[in-house]
Amino acid sequence: MKFSRKTKISSDIPTASMPDIIFMLLIFFMVTTVLKEHSGLPVNLPKAKRIEKLKSKRHTVQLWVSKDGLISIDDRLLGVDDVSMVMYDKRVADPQIVVSLKGDQEAEMGLISDIHDNLRKVEALKLNYSTKTLVD
Repeated sequence: MKFSRKTKISSDIPTASMPDIIFMLLIFFMVTTVLKEHSGLPVNLPKAKRIEKLKSKRHTVQLWVSKDGLISIDDRLLGVDDVSMVMYDKRVADPQIVVSLKGDQEAEMGLISDIHDNLRKVEALKLNYSTKTLVD
């Protein structure tokens, strides 16, 4: 004798509201995500009468020099001799790279000169000095 079931158990997962849930999650993560900006070192930039903006920040590396002699590239503290190694790797990865030097107004010129020498060794010759606009 065979018994038959009157109710069938469905094993399907309802997916009708799946796009709505995905869209709401996407909006939530877009609104709550904070993009990290390069904070760099505390640097008091020198002032200039005339400045020009860089055309593209895409191929730019920020090199910070504080008045205490600290050097930072991409939020990593480095020594003077390490600048050439880091910049060599960045230059190999992107040959169009521009170095934006943000040196403190009171930074020692000898340190800046040593950084220039290390940049010349790795042929990172596109150099930009960052300043503030002189307000009269």
